[in-house]
Amino acid sequence: MAVLLAAALTTAGTAGLAQAADEAPIPVAITGTERLGLSLNGEPEEERYPQIELQLNAPGEVGEDEQPTPVHQGPYTVTIDATELKGFAKLKLPCAVQAGGLTAVCEENDLYPGGQFNPDYDIRVDLLAGAKAGDTGKIKVTGAGEGLAFTGHEVDVLVGGPEIRMKKLPAPPKGFSAGDTYAAPLAFRNVGSMSADGVLLRFSASRGMSFPETYSNCSYAEEDKDNLIRYRKVVECAFEGEFEPGKAYGTETPVKVATEKFAAYDIFGYWFSALGAKQATARVEGGTKGTGPELKLKEVPVGDAAGYGKYAGEIDLPANSKYDLDLTGSRVSGKQGETVKVPVTFANNGPAWIGSLRAGGEPFGFYVEIPKGAKVAKAPENCQEADSPAQYLCWADTPFLENTERAYAFELRIDKVIEGAKGKISLPKWEGGNPNEADPANDDGWIVLNGTGDEATPGDTGGTGTGGGDNGGSGSSGEGDNGGTDTGGSTGGAASGTDGGSEGPDDGGLASTGSVALLTSVAAAVALAAGGAFYVTARRRRTS
Repeated sequence: MAVLLAAALTTAGTAGLAQAADEAPIPVAITGTERLGLSLNGEPEEERYPQIELQLNAPGEVGEDEQPTPVHQGPYTVTIDATELKGFAKLKLPCAVQAGGLTAVCEENDLYPGGQFNPDYDIRVDLLAGAKAGDTGKIKVTGAGEGLAFTGHEVDVLVGGPEIRMKKLPAPPKGFSAGDTYAAPLAFRNVGSMSADGVLLRFSASRGMSFPETYSNCSYAEEDKDNLIRYRKVVECAFEGEFEPGKAYGTETPVKVATEKFAAYDIFGYWFSALGAKQATARVEGGTKGTGPELKLKEVPVGDAAGYGKYAGEIDLPANSKYDLDLTGSRVSGKQGETVKVPVTFANNGPAWIGSLRAGGEPFGFYVEIPKGAKVAKAPENCQEADSPAQYLCWADTPFLENTERAYAFELRIDKVIEGAKGKISLPKWEGGNPNEADPANDDGWIVLNGTGDEATPGDTGGTGTGGGDNGGSGSSGEGDNGGTDTGGSTGGAASGTDGGSEGPDDGGLASTGSVALLTSVAAAVALAAGGAFYVTARRRRTS
């Protein structure tokens, strides 16, 4: 029996190994930077950062609040081979650098779905003395590991190629406001050592903008429809021809950018790339073509070199839009020992939306004072105790669309009945006020417990009436809502029905501007002063 049992276990083990060997290897994609141009024009760099970023991607994805589980456990290696750059470049490589300094071998363990939790690699490339225009080579990246099938990746490196600088966009005309159309003169200068054989133009606009004209050599698309922070209407145009070094070129006619009535600090940006005529045309042919005339380029005077930059092609429009923030409390009655529901609403009555695009969708806060004689039995999930149990700090996520409101449902326990007890609901204040607030008079709201109806509630636009016989305004009680929930409607762009988003703005984003930046920075300071937690998700850099 013992012999038979041993034989059976041996057979089962062999079968298990055979089954594991028959499993298909897990595909692993190496993605990231595909092309790198190294300049010979002597322009100083703003920052010596890695120009090449690489990432490992495995099948599947990890949910936002999900604990990642490896799709593979075990050792593997990633090799970065830059020997083709010998003689004209030196590299700063990650991991273990081999003799000669142009090859690195990275030893890793475990792979996760997607790319967020997998290794990434930064590479810095600098020219050696004696490098000349036209020097070229490839950086080859490969991987190896049992049970894994890596897709190789190559980075094409070129010395002294075409280098594109965008012309800075002019300020809008005086009095420009939401609903007006901005005429964008798009132009670039080739500051490189070689001509560009064709270029690609890409321009984009956030939710509050649109393009009233289309062009036959351009394709049209929408990106990130489910994320209003990153949502863009995108146009790509292909241009053939030779664009010589030292010369500047611009569109024959400005590109019209229309703004919606709700627009406020929306972002228009453009970018020329020396992608090459073949690749540029292929990109445009693969999209939805415009129906209008062809957009053409012409040579233009170079002008002042300071008028061009790597990241100059962006503008925020318009800067003078108004929105009406409105905090509303409620009037509630109850007996001693009773717990009552107290709805609070925070509305943006428009006409402008609050996109907070430059701030990356940072939330902003407001204070809720608890009336005397009561304590919080249950607070909305978006609210937390601030300086004391009698004061709460609530957060409103952005974007905050026009003509929408958020409901916050508090539950208060009445420990002592105090007739006409009041608690103020207010936004943080800062010197000079908010220049984009259309009606500061309704920025405050009030909670009134066991009121008589004669209590002064300056700034409140009404308030809901609930509870035992207290006469107040009318409205939704917010029952069953334990957070800030949007109600109401909005008008405008294709993605206007979707609120929220957490990703950052387009690449090349500038510092936060305008009252939204003021609002969010003040709220952040309030949070720190109150000891509140500010949750920030750090995301690894990505390349496209």
